[in-house]
Amino acid sequence: MKLGIVGLPNAGKSTMFNALTKAKAESANYPFSTKERNVGMVSVPDKRIDSLAEMYSPHKVTPATIEFVDIAGLVSGASTGEGLGNKFLTNIREVDAIVHVVRCFDDDNVVHVDGSIDPIRDVETINLELIFSDMELLEKKIDKTRKMIKGDKRLGAELEFYEKIYSQLERSIPARAISSDLEPEQEKLLNDLFLLTSKLVLYVANMSESEIADYKNNARYMDLKKIADADNALILPVCAKAEEDIAQLDEGDKALFLEDMGLTKSGLDRIIEAGYELLGLISFLTAGPKEVRAWTIKKGLKAPQAAGKIHTDFEKGFIRVEIVAFDDLMSAGSYSAAREKAYVRLEGREYVIKDGDVALFRFNV
Repeated sequence: MKLGIVGLPNAGKSTMFNALTKAKAESANYPFSTKERNVGMVSVPDKRIDSLAEMYSPHKVTPATIEFVDIAGLVSGASTGEGLGNKFLTNIREVDAIVHVVRCFDDDNVVHVDGSIDPIRDVETINLELIFSDMELLEKKIDKTRKMIKGDKRLGAELEFYEKIYSQLERSIPARAISSDLEPEQEKLLNDLFLLTSKLVLYVANMSESEIADYKNNARYMDLKKIADADNALILPVCAKAEEDIAQLDEGDKALFLEDMGLTKSGLDRIIEAGYELLGLISFLTAGPKEVRAWTIKKGLKAPQAAGKIHTDFEKGFIRVEIVAFDDLMSAGSYSAAREKAYVRLEGREYVIKDGDVALFRFNV
């Protein structure tokens, strides 16, 4: 999973990136302090991995990972080259989903490119630039398809589809708004376009430490929530500056800090959980004396395709899979005990892998 962190300059993107990745990306009180994208890999916190490691004492423990990309700030006119424009937009095309950091805090020491704090205006600024960029791309695609259609009438359906999306963008409706109503052929056409507005979005309301405990009564947060609800998007209240401080603490102090803020989980944990939910992802587990590992897959994937995430040979030569639910394995105390209690079962090609399944694949190549 690759998540791109976007927002206006000085919205708190780099501070959030540093909190999530424990990196040291420059975070300064002037626009475009981030000129090049910053990339950081983060292990997905998963207590199941820790428990399996205690059970098996493996040589290697490999959690699932997420790649965060801190992308340069966007300003009005970016689609035509303002600010860092095209560089920003290119970086967005490469991510699976967007973490849109929106400033909801007052601080006279941190300038705002538009001179005031207004989450609704700020979101519209970025969304419009993404739409303008997609419209430019679609204009070229439509022109090319019209020229080609003279020699291939089958392209008529494609042209009609492209024009439908373009018409929607003209009304400021993102491409992702129609993605749930598409035929398989249309879904492939949309995916092949790599439109910016087809990316799923997680809105992060960057609030002050004093406001986050009572975020539901914060007017700016509620304004942003209305936008997220209309977009069928997720929203999280976060204090990026406090999260950056929390990231440097040990687990005991971290829990106390979060409790003081009225939170039970760190921003990292909450963003990762939201990212999995947004993209429809789950994790299954493999365990043994050599390695305990978490594997991230799309929800609904069948056993052979899940096996293919480990190695293509596993999918090609798939025979069956031994499955035990993580909770059943823990209650039994060992794999052999779980087998004796009939918690371990054999499943075939049609089995759909579930979150927390501990799997042992059998294959023959």
